[in-house]
Amino acid sequence: MNTTIRKLDGANMDIDLATPAGRIQWQQDKCPWNEATETNEHRCAVKNVSICPYFCGIEYMDNVLCCYPNENPLKSTE
Repeated sequence: MNTTIRKLDGANMDIDLATPAGRIQWQQDKCPWNEATETNEHRCAVKNVSICPYFCGIEYMDNVLCCYPNENPLKSTE
């Protein structure tokens, strides 16, 4: 399986910043799933609640690895 994994700047997590636009001092990419569904409800990871099915990890300096809209190549099949 050859899935493209994007690197999103600024960590769209809820260990995330649910702050209004313009109130953070660094670049934060929009969630591609939120853009596709025209919502703001999806988060990559929410402490003690969930992890997005497209979440593929975090890279140094808060880059979220995302495979949306493709199947997650890292997801366990068990």
